[in-house]
Amino acid sequence: MTTSIDPAVGAAYLTDVIRQMRMYKGYVDKALPRVADADLHTELDAQSNSIGVIIKHVAGNLRSRYRDFLTSDGEKPDRLRDTEFEMPERASRAEILRWWDEGWAIAFAAIDALTPDDLGRTITIRGEGYLVIEALNRSIAHTASHVGQIVYLARHFAGPSWTSLTIPRGASANIKGAFKTR
Repeated sequence: MTTSIDPAVGAAYLTDVIRQMRMYKGYVDKALPRVADADLHTELDAQSNSIGVIIKHVAGNLRSRYRDFLTSDGEKPDRLRDTEFEMPERASRAEILRWWDEGWAIAFAAIDALTPDDLGRTITIRGEGYLVIEALNRSIAHTASHVGQIVYLARHFAGPSWTSLTIPRGASANIKGAFKTR
């Protein structure tokens, strides 16, 4: 089944998906250098995940969802999701960054290859049908929530030395065009 999507709207949507995904990856790319190696594995309590575990999960999700994006189920048979939340041995920073970058590379390659016509196609995730546009929205929301967790933890571990990744507190009024109405 295919749903028709206006080509101009589809092209603008795909451009925005890439922009958003690069923005979310960029937040973590900027935050991770501010985290000590030991804190990559620090859990705030027994029920929380470390930055390393969250990255392992996001990378596993991106690899599974975007590999053969249009042609195979988004939950690949080789993905062992539950093990993404386990870290029996502490991974090195280099290994964590490798997971992160590999997952994103697969996602970006798949999204870059999409055309506006693809947005109305149906794909499956865990056997359930989704329009490509729905699957992309789902992925953005999932990824954004985990990026927020990673950045929050990075800020926590950095303490008073943290500097904003976006607009610093008290600087909103200095943004050109801020709070303009149309």
